[in-house]
Amino acid sequence: MPNDPAVTADNPTATAGPVRELSYAEAIREALAQAMAADSRVFLFGEDVGVYGGAFGVSGDLVHRFGTERVLDTPISELGIAGAAVGAALTGMRPVLELQFSDFVTLAMEQLVNQAAKIHFMFGGKASVPMVVRLPAGSGTGAAAQHSQSLEAWFAHVPGLKVVQPSTPHDAKGLLLAAIDDPNPVLVFEHKLLYKTKGHVPTEAYRVPIGKAALRREGRDLTIVASSVMALRAAAAAERLAGAGIDVEVIDLRSLRPLDTATIEASVAKTHRLLIVHEGVKTMGIGAEISARVAEGAAFDLLDAPIARLGGADTPIPYNPVLEKAAVPQEDDIERAATRLVREGRA
Repeated sequence: MPNDPAVTADNPTATAGPVRELSYAEAIREALAQAMAADSRVFLFGEDVGVYGGAFGVSGDLVHRFGTERVLDTPISELGIAGAAVGAALTGMRPVLELQFSDFVTLAMEQLVNQAAKIHFMFGGKASVPMVVRLPAGSGTGAAAQHSQSLEAWFAHVPGLKVVQPSTPHDAKGLLLAAIDDPNPVLVFEHKLLYKTKGHVPTEAYRVPIGKAALRREGRDLTIVASSVMALRAAAAAERLAGAGIDVEVIDLRSLRPLDTATIEASVAKTHRLLIVHEGVKTMGIGAEISARVAEGAAFDLLDAPIARLGGADTPIPYNPVLEKAAVPQEDDIERAATRLVREGRA
């Protein structure tokens, strides 16, 4: 991806320290290890996070480094695990809960939405729930309808929850550390296709601020807003569009709640066009919220074309690999939509 986030000028967490190439999964593991080494209250638990090393190998050897009292395998009971996390957080611990697939969070909704999200408010700010839920999400692995969803917009709808979607190894580490520091619940959606991607990651325990988008590419003709794997696809499409004379600005949301509306509006004020891309189903997706905010704000009068959205199809994710790709935006889809928006004023 152009403009590595570790050194991008607009990134307030950029550091001058040594950096190395780590995979997305390795960056998450390093964040967990640094947080656990720095604070005895931090512990990791979930399904197969111990000896097995995590369903996607993220926790790796952490159980050998920190022991079974701080890296705990749990029964397959998402509601029970989430309830245990809420209870541990209320007693002063800082649990990091991993569910094998983000789809399984549907079984933990009561504890997350009705308990974790509301306790701070219901107790007048005198209680907090400092817990993190890590959720391997998204399509592209042939895991079919029950293991491939993108449900992040559900949780961005809930006051009291924060929702982040890192797209790079740098942000995966920095956002996770920021989430562990947060006094209330944070859901971290980690796209499964990103675990093996590599990027520059500083050695120190840095933080990426929750609620701050990143400018991945500057442009003048069109703003594309995306997150997670779609931010990478948008950046790749932008490079291809540059060869056709279309200069695209790419904003990586990084955080869905809180949402960095100011960065989006500033970009739209410059490019006068907006395309929003997300993997979750287009209907009622995060793109609708972003569209509404821009339409209700000062940037609306500066638009030269209608706001356009690309999102997942209104269908469960298919198992067939051709149909699976067709169900969510790909680079070609982004390129075509951007071209139409710039040249014809429609997507």
